[in-house]
Amino acid sequence: MLRRRAATHAAQPAPRRGSIATVSAVTWTKRTALICAALAGLAVAAPASPALAISEKTMQRKIAASLLHAGAHSGAMVRDLTSSKTLYAARADLTRVPASVEKLYTTATALRRFGPSARLTTELRFAGTLYDSGVLNGNLILRGGGDPTLGSGDIDALASAASQAGLKRISGAIVGDESRFDTRRGGPSSGWGVDYYLGGSLGALTVNRGSGDSARPGRAAAIALAKELRSRGIRSADATRAGKAPTASTRIAYVRSPTIAALAKATNVPSDNFIAETLLKNLGARYGSGGTTSRGAAVVSSFLRRVGIRARVVDGSGLSRGNRTTPREVVALLSEMHQSTQRANFENSLAVAGRTGTLAGRMNGTAAEGVCRGKTGTLSDVSGLSGICRAANGHVIAFSMLMNSVSTDRARGLQDSVLKAIARLSD
Repeated sequence: MLRRRAATHAAQPAPRRGSIATVSAVTWTKRTALICAALAGLAVAAPASPALAISEKTMQRKIAASLLHAGAHSGAMVRDLTSSKTLYAARADLTRVPASVEKLYTTATALRRFGPSARLTTELRFAGTLYDSGVLNGNLILRGGGDPTLGSGDIDALASAASQAGLKRISGAIVGDESRFDTRRGGPSSGWGVDYYLGGSLGALTVNRGSGDSARPGRAAAIALAKELRSRGIRSADATRAGKAPTASTRIAYVRSPTIAALAKATNVPSDNFIAETLLKNLGARYGSGGTTSRGAAVVSSFLRRVGIRARVVDGSGLSRGNRTTPREVVALLSEMHQSTQRANFENSLAVAGRTGTLAGRMNGTAAEGVCRGKTGTLSDVSGLSGICRAANGHVIAFSMLMNSVSTDRARGLQDSVLKAIARLSD
């Protein structure tokens, strides 16, 4: 579960992580528990017992036998990150549609560029003059910071913070500012329109993933705030609308998202398309030339090129069939992150075989359960699985299987067979 955050008055000294002092200890405890649980994912299960262990040659034969049935439009690579030895490769340099394996590129870039402890901030600001009487001569602005987890509770907290700050009446309007991003509500796979498969409507200011008004989530967020303010006796003279905060506006309060590390895990474990695409636009807004899908993709591509990966990045979630990469490139990313300071944050963001997320119902009761982590990818005729295993010999093994033009049910069975063999490697 993602940690919630508390509204904070801007007038107070800003404590770390945007939480007021009375809740900071509680939220830190939840965050620590989240990290400890993630770290336990690989540690709770020991490698395969000696009785189940197999040699490298036997493992290679088992992998080859499984992948023989995947077809000519599939490729795979398996590499021992402990010994830096390639254990298996088949059509590893041919580009494939990665489906949601693409999320590995998005989340790795977010961790490296933002840093694991960064958060996304939603602000309550005013433009005009706020008198001691509590009358605001001007507009009250809810400015979105691209938080994909912003919810009704956050709006309630901001309204309470405004009331506690002494706000009593607004002579202008309540304005929802979503200008951090463009107003395209979907990605390239839906022609940029609202997309059911995203699980939300994209925007920099989306309460409950934009469920209030998928076409105008910024305005819907402002309406939600106005409702909460009215319940506290605070009303505005003008109609609630969408707009942009002027440069001279002043912050009253703010709420912050869970950390980027927590958002990466919330993206990869269940394969959340909405969070992935929102992270991509945030990358474009912060490190590119604007909060759009294409500009965020350019930031990801730039990071990947720096580590020798030439993948074609079109979106952040993998919903688009325009994405292209190879098994070797995915393994290169896994190797890069395994050697980086973000190793734990990245690897703990992956689903655990037989236990969590998209792998909870796979490989249960096998040598792979608890010792393999991965990111799945599925479209109508595309299936992928990439990640890491702790083999019976204690080595960390990176793997990537990208299968196109396949039966996805059959492909998952083949992938599971490969991971069972990797987990049993003894020499």
